[in-house]
Amino acid sequence: MKIIELAIEFEFNGQRNCIYPSLIVLNHELTLVDTGYAQFLPLIEEAIVEHGYELANLKNIIITHYDDDHIGSLYDFKQKYPWVHLIASEEEAKYISGAMKSERLGQAEAMLENMVGKEREFGEWFIRQLKSLKHVPIDEQVRDGEVILNGTCRVIATAGHTSGHISLYFPSVQSVITGDAAINEEHKLTIANPQFCLDIKEAERSLQKVLDLQANTYYCYHGGKLVLS
Repeated sequence: MKIIELAIEFEFNGQRNCIYPSLIVLNHELTLVDTGYAQFLPLIEEAIVEHGYELANLKNIIITHYDDDHIGSLYDFKQKYPWVHLIASEEEAKYISGAMKSERLGQAEAMLENMVGKEREFGEWFIRQLKSLKHVPIDEQVRDGEVILNGTCRVIATAGHTSGHISLYFPSVQSVITGDAAINEEHKLTIANPQFCLDIKEAERSLQKVLDLQANTYYCYHGGKLVLS
């Protein structure tokens, strides 16, 4: 098996940005981890094809957590590739499917009450973005410590950024896909957007949990791959 970093470049507020979904290749089958913002389907498809793989072999999509930059194109993927098996934690599945209002939306609405001016404009825009996300039922709900993908991947509960956030550990290649439990900032693993963590103490514990795995390679959604040895 191998893990491929997909570099998805885009422009936001006049600045160039990049996110890094991961592609897991196992026995000629593909598993995508997180799907970018809304309308990022073509960008991710292009990146997969550029690496020499066919979307017909896309078997699974794993969602680390409910945030618009991670689930934005999930609905589009499921519509275009209806056979794809969707995986998320039990907690996040409730928000992704629409069974419950998302924590992130509740947080954004609460924060809006104390915003003014340009900050409030952005807050209102962000709430619209969250409300525009289309819900998708999750096929498989996973728990901490569960082994998936033919025994190659262990689910690691990494709450804090959101309550049901998960990371993925691959012992055979000493690698971790961190989601937003850790980002690569100046070649160091740190917490993603601590001001928006739903529980900063949990986020700190989860970061340590990820570090304690002592992996050789950390695939960070923000900041890109970090190779430690």
